[in-house]
Amino acid sequence: MKKIYHLANCTTCQRILKELNPSEDFILQDIKTEPITAKQLDEMKKLAGSYEALFSRIALKYRQWGLNEKKLTENDYRELILKEYTFLKRPVILLGDSIFIGNSPKNVAAAKEAIRKAEK
Repeated sequence: MKKIYHLANCTTCQRILKELNPSEDFILQDIKTEPITAKQLDEMKKLAGSYEALFSRIALKYRQWGLNEKKLTENDYRELILKEYTFLKRPVILLGDSIFIGNSPKNVAAAKEAIRKAEK
C-alpha cells in the first residue's frame, strides 16, 4: 500500500508532500475532511508498534484537555486519535510494510529514500 495521511491546510505537511513528490499511485488522505477509521488506525499501529508512536503531544488540545497531566494507556491513545484528528502525528506515510511517522528531518529523509527506491 502507498498512502499518506496528512492535513491539507498544514504548511508542514504541504512542504513535506512537495519534498517527497509522491507518484500518482499514492493515495493522499486529508484526515480533516476524510477522518481515519478504526481499521486504518489499527493497521498503522501494527506497523508502528503502538498507538503512542502515532500520537502527537504537540497538538494544541493535548494541553487544553489536560492530557499532559494524565497517564495515558494504549487504549486512551487509540480513542483520542479517533476522536480528534489533530492527535495523529503527521504526516503518516505507508509504503508497503514500512511506516514513516511525523515530520522530523530524519524521518522525512528516510521516507524520501524509501519512495525513491520503490519507484525504481
